[in-house]
Amino acid sequence: MAAPTPVRHARRALLGLLAIVAVLFGINSLGVWGFQQSSWLPELALDLQGGTQIVLEAETTGGENVSPEQLSQAATIIRQRVDASGIGETEISTQGGNQIVVQIPGIADDETRDRIEASAQLQLRAVLAYGGASNAFIGEDGVETPYPTPDPALAATPEVEPTGGSDLNWITPALEAEYLAYDCSDGTNDPAAAPADQPLITCDSAGTAKYLLGPVELDGSAISDATNGLNERGQWAVNIVFNGAGTETFGEISQRLYTLTAPQNQFAFVLDGQVLSAPTMQAVILDGRPQITGQFDQDTSEVLADQLKYGALPISFEVVSNNSISATLGSQQLQIGLIAGLIGLGLVAIYSLVVYRSLGFVIIASLGVMAVLTYLALCILAWRMGFRLSLAGVAGLIVTIGFTADSFIIYFERIRDELRDGKSITAAVEDGWSRAKRTIYISKSINILAAVVLYILADATVKGFAFTLGLTTVIDILIFIAFTHPVMQLLARTRFFGGGHPLSGLDPTALGAVYRGRAQFRAPVSRDGAKGAAAKRSARSSKEAERRQTIAERKQAELAAGGRDKNEGTR
Repeated sequence: MAAPTPVRHARRALLGLLAIVAVLFGINSLGVWGFQQSSWLPELALDLQGGTQIVLEAETTGGENVSPEQLSQAATIIRQRVDASGIGETEISTQGGNQIVVQIPGIADDETRDRIEASAQLQLRAVLAYGGASNAFIGEDGVETPYPTPDPALAATPEVEPTGGSDLNWITPALEAEYLAYDCSDGTNDPAAAPADQPLITCDSAGTAKYLLGPVELDGSAISDATNGLNERGQWAVNIVFNGAGTETFGEISQRLYTLTAPQNQFAFVLDGQVLSAPTMQAVILDGRPQITGQFDQDTSEVLADQLKYGALPISFEVVSNNSISATLGSQQLQIGLIAGLIGLGLVAIYSLVVYRSLGFVIIASLGVMAVLTYLALCILAWRMGFRLSLAGVAGLIVTIGFTADSFIIYFERIRDELRDGKSITAAVEDGWSRAKRTIYISKSINILAAVVLYILADATVKGFAFTLGLTTVIDILIFIAFTHPVMQLLARTRFFGGGHPLSGLDPTALGAVYRGRAQFRAPVSRDGAKGAAAKRSARSSKEAERRQTIAERKQAELAAGGRDKNEGTR
């Protein structure tokens, strides 16, 4: 099968580019009109749009101070939670030695607030007693009566020292009375504040069941990973992976609970004082991979898995403020950035038209196609990845204009060099591309590498610059392959460009293409009066070509000329 001609190759490349634009347009249209989650405008970051500010203050007992390490660790965990929700350009900082400030672009939804505000203090406790959420009983007269408030005179200290988390000796008369009178609907209850080494009375997250639990036997620090998914019964579940120490401890707990009867054979997963699930221990689990099931759907199981995966906060926090904030830079700075970008585009366009004449319109058209692809990509990334355009990101877009112009200059100058060597315009386009693309690929690879390194190592405020720089560089390469070179292949076969019109930018005579090789000049056409004008143009072209010669070429030409003079003198 014969290789495709340049014209056919160019048409296929342009059709492929058109298909890419159509696919991107269709994806964003689906997000706008189908899922109603995307937009035709890129999302803006905190510095340009404003957003929500949540201030968390550390809660301590006994007046102890919060160490800088604890505060820094908590800030890192909160950042990981926010990043897992797909929100970009979030600013998280510490202040005052006991506060964490979280600034989120736009309006934070309830799910994001829960990720930030939840302390995610996971505790694993053995179940001592279990029952309905009611705090009342049916008396002898058949009337439902609430359990009385526990009598202070009741014994609050176990008569026998408990020997384990499932030991029923933990249940003193005072604790039993408190359990019976506990009201799950009472908002003043704060089970999350209960000491870890003492039993806990609490309810499940739905408020439909009441539990009396033993002391904490494991906490969230023992968890190394957590994921969500469907289990074998088709239920959404959270799969936990314990670390080495947690695996050993949980294995011992499962061995103990497996031998007990209900409800002492249940083990409760408690998050912030509420029971998420209290499954029956139906096997001895020695691999450290238990599973939490409960009233989960895909979203709630994913949120919980993210909270547990990134660990429990080393300290508890209280939300002291939750306010909307204005943009730190504002729309004026955005307008200035856009004006700077338009000025840059205008200067590139003027330079292109002055230096390359009609070829400048190819540069302008390429930049236009690049702008369309970049715009669609930013809209889709805002929907699917939570990317938000900051002022640093706008700077990355502006800088790319200059990088793209460099690539055009490399390509077009290669074509002109081929024309100066006496090649036809169609051949110059193909050979010029073969030589230019290697240089362009190397240059773009360095830009992408720099963007990746900057994105990984730089501060969050600079990541937007690195991201847009890398994104537009990749699009730039695509434009050269699928648009600029194919368009030049087609234009080279038109009369205006292929014929070397003086305004095309590809005029061989104006470029000094008057020699057939590196040292052999073309002889003048004529010296008579009828062809005087042509002879003058040829002389000017010869001088231009001679001026462009290297020193080695000039010496070789002089040797060749001396040989011709010697031969003429001996004839």
